[in-house]
Amino acid sequence: MQPQRSDYGHFLQIPTRWGDLDALGHVNNTNFFVFDESVRLDYFEMFSRDNPRFWKEEGLILANLGCDFVAQLRHPSTVEAGFRSARMGRSSMNTEAGMFVGDKLVAVTRGVLVWFDYTKQKPAPIPENVRAAIRGREKIAPEEA
Repeated sequence: MQPQRSDYGHFLQIPTRWGDLDALGHVNNTNFFVFDESVRLDYFEMFSRDNPRFWKEEGLILANLGCDFVAQLRHPSTVEAGFRSARMGRSSMNTEAGMFVGDKLVAVTRGVLVWFDYTKQKPAPIPENVRAAIRGREKIAPEEA
């Protein structure tokens, strides 16, 4: 089942640029990975405000990212990228970003993030305060293992 706008509690508007186009005149598929990165970093930015160690000593690393291309995207457009944490395990989480133009879904990215101790260079359990913050902002409760 394809995601709906109503599945997401966090959105970021991303205007397309002339340089995003490919030879066929539509936004190149590689840009959807950049759109995912932009909305993902915006979603997790709250942790860097509340935790000075975030992105320095601990935080998230991207382990996997894939994309389903649903419809062509033409310039000029404004992509409204919705982001959510769909599942939280012990040290990893599955994420999803739905990219919309108006109510039309154009792409969906699905990723795996790992909570990481940058000092020890190894995965660590997702802290409870991070879990609580994620639960508090999601419209659909993340599945938890």
